[in-house]
Amino acid sequence: MDEAKRVVLATRNLGKVKEFERMLHGADLNIHVLGLRDFPNMPDVEETGSTFAENALLKAHQISQYTGLPALADDSGLCVDALGGAPGIFSARWAGVHGDDRANLEKVIHQIREMQAPSLSARFRCAVALVLPSDHPSGAHEILREGEMVGELVLAPRGTNGFGYDPIFVPTGFTQTTAELPAEVKDRISHRGQALAAILPEVIRLI
Repeated sequence: MDEAKRVVLATRNLGKVKEFERMLHGADLNIHVLGLRDFPNMPDVEETGSTFAENALLKAHQISQYTGLPALADDSGLCVDALGGAPGIFSARWAGVHGDDRANLEKVIHQIREMQAPSLSARFRCAVALVLPSDHPSGAHEILREGEMVGELVLAPRGTNGFGYDPIFVPTGFTQTTAELPAEVKDRISHRGQALAAILPEVIRLI
């Protein structure tokens, strides 16, 4: 297969992989999507950045360098106003163990319930980075796009679609949580959907 038509999704989060694949395939692109499951010896990338953008670029650069292929990486999270924007970049490990969705969600609920009349306003934020290696036919490139979905929290989880904090987040203009919305609706309005839609023209142009 033509190497120039392959892209690596820089995540081991199966929920994110499914979302990315749906959106890329929905754009009818002739691009073969690989995941980190195709590179089992790829070392974990330490997310040492202080922003979503820094972490997305860090992951994309390291994975592109390791695989020699274009890499598409995101960093995203839930920012709760009552918690001063936390968990933010620590969303995936808020309860102490990376990727424990249930524990992370329950910690946020507990923190909010401990407050007196807290604001329930929150937002999901996402940064998506595309990095091409220097020997790619299009040349080396580093591109970043961002997206945001505003809404508010509910303190009783609802829905089985999605992942992470989806069961406690209701987007503005909706009554369902993002875990209750059909995938095609969530993809259209989500922070990740917005960021990926913004970067897709560059993916098409460069890859």
